[in-house]
Amino acid sequence: MVSSNKSIGKIIKQRRIMMLMTLRDLAANAGISPSYLGRIEKGDRFPSGRILHKLAGPLGFSEAELFAWANYLPPESPSTAGEEEPPGRLDPYVAMVLSQEPREIQRATLTILSMVRYAAEGIAEETESGTK
Repeated sequence: MVSSNKSIGKIIKQRRIMMLMTLRDLAANAGISPSYLGRIEKGDRFPSGRILHKLAGPLGFSEAELFAWANYLPPESPSTAGEEEPPGRLDPYVAMVLSQEPREIQRATLTILSMVRYAAEGIAEETESGTK
C-alpha cells in the first residue's frame, strides 16, 4: 500500500501546487490539519474517504476522481466511459509527469497551457460567431 499512499499524495500535492495553494491554504479550506495533509502528500498516511471528500472541492476534483485514484472506486465507471474531460482539467498522465518537474517548470507550463486554452477559446468563439 506504500505505493498507493505515495500516488494519491503526489496527485494531491501536484494539484495543490497547480492551484497555487500552500499546504496551509488547502488544509484550512478542507478543514484538516496541515501536518496531517503534509503526511498524506509525503505518502506517510493514506487518506480516508472522509478526508478525500473534504479535499475534493478545494482541489477542484470530483469525489469520484479522488476515490478512483485512491483505489476506493474503479477508475472508470460505465456511465462515464467515452465522455470528454471537463474543460480546464489536466489529463491525469500529464499531471503526473508535470508533478515530477521543479515548481518553476510546473508554473511556467501551466501558464503556457492556460494561454493556449484562452487563445483556443477565443478562436472557437470567433468561429462560432462567424457562422451564425
